Amino acid sequence: MKAVIPVAGIGSRLRPHTHTQPKSLVPVAGNTILGHIIDRMRAAGLTDFVFIVGYLGDKIVDYVRKQYPDLQATFVLQEPREGLGHALWLAREQFRHDPEGVLIMLGDTIVDVDLAELLNTPGSVLAVKEVKNPTLFGIVETQHGRVSKVVEKPKIPKSNYAMVGLYKLAFPEKLAQALEWLMATEQRTHDEFQLTDALMRLIEEGEAMTTCPVDNWFDCGRKESLLEANARLLNQPEFLDRREYPEFPDAVIIPPVSIGRGCRISHSIIGPNVAIGDKTIIQNTILSDSIIGSYSELRSAVMHDCIVGSDASFRGMNHSLNIGDNTEIDYS
Repeated sequence: MKAVIPVAGIGSRLRPHTHTQPKSLVPVAGNTILGHIIDRMRAAGLTDFVFIVGYLGDKIVDYVRKQYPDLQATFVLQEPREGLGHALWLAREQFRHDPEGVLIMLGDTIVDVDLAELLNTPGSVLAVKEVKNPTLFGIVETQHGRVSKVVEKPKIPKSNYAMVGLYKLAFPEKLAQALEWLMATEQRTHDEFQLTDALMRLIEEGEAMTTCPVDNWFDCGRKESLLEANARLLNQPEFLDRREYPEFPDAVIIPPVSIGRGCRISHSIIGPNVAIGDKTIIQNTILSDSIIGSYSELRSAVMHDCIVGSDASFRGMNHSLNIGDNTEIDYS
């Protein structure tokens, strides 16, 4: 089965971090978003990948070729960017003749699901999660255990099950034809060509689809969800069972944390839920629930719920005080 990962988006909600890199390469829990996705797909047995690139696409190509040199990878350029349906239409010749089907996963989404089990489920499957505000998502309606309708960001939702950006489609040729119909008829929703409309075309033509509820789903295109994903991933068994950290005699490390190579940490408290990139210097700092990039420097800071990019520097205030009785000082 071929894996298709669209990674062409600008990632405006993650600025300023996406001014210099694609959002799929933003670090989280000791890896990048895209790295987590590729690793999970490879663990499920997938080896043939198609990446749909656009904004800063050369960095995606360089990353995949450097970090995964043995990966069978094809790159398709989406320019201009006119929606997910448009992206997949551009890549259709890469997957339409695959007899095993196609797995599509958005490149800014981390989904907590048994991927091998999903791949072994017969037929086409849409991964879903119950949400509080369904008007913000593509919504799935079901009837008698099968998908009866999919709608992109409906004004009056009839379901609160959102598609999470993970799709296993059993008949790639039919998908390619639905995407071609989408483009030929200029079928746009919210000014873009949507995969949702192509899926609805397949349903109307009799394609049977089921749903697969997921445990956790993180749309990592926002700061809050990125930090939540970082904490959830760090609290998974492979991190919690890790007891060996680099030696920092003058620092306190509170697991779970991920600390990159060559870091220098002194007179600081690090953790929990902190991911630090390579070659970063941290002194006189208390840091929790944060992501810090590589080659950065933090001094004299108290930080929580922060995202600091690579090659960044922050110096807080360092005070020497002589305070008498009955005194109150508030720096807030």
